[in-house]
Amino acid sequence: MKNQGTEAPADVMKIKEIIAPLEEFAPLGLQEAYDNCGLVVGELEDEANAALVCVDVTEEVLDEAIAKGAGLVIAHHPIIFHPLRAIGSRGNVERVVAKAIRNNIAIYAAHTNLDRARHGMSYVLARQLGLLDIEVLDPEVDGSSDAKSGVGFGAVGDLPEAMGVTDFLRKVAARLGIGCVRHSALCGEGEKVRRVALMTGAGGEGLERAIEVGADLFLSADLKHDRFLAATGRIVIADIGHFESEFCAIELIFDVISKKIANFALHKSVCSHNPVNYLV
Repeated sequence: MKNQGTEAPADVMKIKEIIAPLEEFAPLGLQEAYDNCGLVVGELEDEANAALVCVDVTEEVLDEAIAKGAGLVIAHHPIIFHPLRAIGSRGNVERVVAKAIRNNIAIYAAHTNLDRARHGMSYVLARQLGLLDIEVLDPEVDGSSDAKSGVGFGAVGDLPEAMGVTDFLRKVAARLGIGCVRHSALCGEGEKVRRVALMTGAGGEGLERAIEVGADLFLSADLKHDRFLAATGRIVIADIGHFESEFCAIELIFDVISKKIANFALHKSVCSHNPVNYLV
């Protein structure tokens, strides 16, 4: 993998060649039915001599891609979820797509397929938070052998040693740069946490599974009021923010591609910013 900032010329590659390692790691067939993963702008036969990895495709990220001469942007969130009635300046999505087309920039998304992939998003976040013996929280069974395939949503693992819930949440906030953590009431005096379950993004549906596997704490994002009610007296849950929980996508995508492709200019976006601000 060519280090950023070196003088060696980078290879020019077809889009399909650049994203091939990513699709091997997280096949498009793993995406949820509602999702829109894959190449959402551009053609697979198009060429690029650089690519930029981000969480969301914004106008600022596109400007960064233009400045770096990147003909491909690889994002976690698909810029297009619903059919577009027009391409122009009506809204953010339309403006971004139009700008990408004008500047010959292809856009690729790896979303729920990256979430479900073996050692995908939640696994990476679990490792970042120092969990050990990590397993899939909600594993999918291989129908032919009834064996766990390593595919599924979420992750669960153990801390090296038990620690106070508040201390652990402060550690998570510091590690992920979280401006505010919403959490449920502690279940008892001197509450400790050892076993942690998590699901990146909007993962409220993982709560019951987290309780089933004996987790002391469940981390996710976009948790609704009913999830906090359901957790009362059973488990501590914490909302760590959607963007914050998924920022690890940049590192994951970068690593997957760079380990398979040498001498290609792959960049991590420095303009991937959280659209949510906190007043604390």
